[in-house]
Amino acid sequence: MPIVNFVNEKKQVQVPEGANLRTEAMKAGIKLYNGLNGYGAKLNELVNCHGFGHCGTCRVLITKGADNASPMGMVETFTCKYNPLSPALFAFIGNEDKMRLACRTKVMGDMDVVTRPDLNLTGDNFFS
Repeated sequence: MPIVNFVNEKKQVQVPEGANLRTEAMKAGIKLYNGLNGYGAKLNELVNCHGFGHCGTCRVLITKGADNASPMGMVETFTCKYNPLSPALFAFIGNEDKMRLACRTKVMGDMDVVTRPDLNLTGDNFFS
């Protein structure tokens, strides 16, 4: 069974292969919803798409073991790359290989996950 290491929470969770990352994180008591750099986090816990991949608020960075995640599907690709209303759109820039939506990611092997990454609107990769 794969082990997911949640870096911010310093918590390791053993999950069944093919399990949904959002579901397993919530079972383990991991908070996924950050809002916009922390603002509106409580609101996002209640007002989100509940795992359909449309809101982009459950974004995570897979810092190690990204190849052990399921491939990006059509809904996740649209939300991360093209949806102007999604906070994942700006967070995705510069993190194309590591940024995923927890609700649309299946765990196929061990990985390190950073939950609630901030939007980096002034970073080196943003305007490239």
